[in-house]
Amino acid sequence: MAHRNLRPLLAALLLSPLLRFAFCPSGSWLKKPGRSWAPTALAAADADIPQTNPQGVENRFWQWRGQRIRYQCMGEKNDGPSVLLVHGLFVNADHWRQNMPALAKAGFRVFSIDLLGYGYSSKPDPYGEEGRKINGENGRRLGSPIATLGTAWGGERPDVPVPLEHPLGSVYNFYTWSEEIRDFTKEIIQSGPNGVALVANSIGSISGLQAALDEQELFSGLMILNPNFRELHVAEQPPFITPIVSAVQGWLRSNGQPLFDFLAKPDTVKQILKEPYHDPDTVTDELVDVLLSPLLTEGSATVVFDTLSYSAGPLPEQLLADPGLEKFPVWVCLGEKDPWTPPDRVRALDQYPPVQRVDLLPGIGHCPHDESPQIVNPLLVKFMKSLIQK
Repeated sequence: MAHRNLRPLLAALLLSPLLRFAFCPSGSWLKKPGRSWAPTALAAADADIPQTNPQGVENRFWQWRGQRIRYQCMGEKNDGPSVLLVHGLFVNADHWRQNMPALAKAGFRVFSIDLLGYGYSSKPDPYGEEGRKINGENGRRLGSPIATLGTAWGGERPDVPVPLEHPLGSVYNFYTWSEEIRDFTKEIIQSGPNGVALVANSIGSISGLQAALDEQELFSGLMILNPNFRELHVAEQPPFITPIVSAVQGWLRSNGQPLFDFLAKPDTVKQILKEPYHDPDTVTDELVDVLLSPLLTEGSATVVFDTLSYSAGPLPEQLLADPGLEKFPVWVCLGEKDPWTPPDRVRALDQYPPVQRVDLLPGIGHCPHDESPQIVNPLLVKFMKSLIQK
């Protein structure tokens, strides 16, 4: 267990600095916008932000609670159902650049979004007044519910307390991201009575599950690509590891910038990405650029190190066991060569009522949608069609 808990920690410590430097050097989106609750195209002042992703999809911005949120869409005029793509840790909407065209071609309205703090979205101070006002934990009665969690070998750990409240009170938590996803669904997608499908990779799956639990009537189903079991969560750590992890987290919050600067170089990022990506040939210069460029923007390092200190919040099994999701359709896919996600623990998710199927994909790593879109895109289309037929 210790090895499986330390490895993701070390990988996260390496990955975080790289991604911050890739997203946006100017920080101009941090200025308070003149309009509220409306989608906008890029302004001339945002010259440092690409006008489009590598496939030519326009970058747009939505004003949410005084923050600017970057998003993309394809197939707006399609008459099929809508789908919202939710990225994982330290990445952004561009991580779906190879999936959006296939979904749009299949007749669906497709949206991808940068969660608050990531990509080209705003990055308010995690603990400042601005962040406190929009913190998704506000008004929630959070505690430490008892849950049955999984093990790496597919077993169970019953009666585990799961602290839900962010230990430092940061705005960057799953409840804030849930509110962002739900508001975006209502304000921008405006899907109508059939709901919006969610597709999420890695830690984004927890944001998606929480959003569905909070306001299920907005959504038609969720497809999870490589769930993340959050090895940095206190409920996942052996007791002897917790003080070490806490000490590293505290050091990084105070002293991490030089490490971040040292690692945030294209060649270094490319080498780091070859751990979660099983096929090294898929770690292209384009991938490095779309992930690293936004991480170079002002405030990104703070968000990265703050997120690495988030050792609380909901966990996959706890959410899937909630009676509120009992009839909510969930599909799970796993790239079997993912070095961070135990396959047996993923297989065991099929015992939860929402989970309709679990597919294991051989020869693929932690980001199957980007590493092997030729395999994953047909599965995404199949998932969308299953929601129409239900």
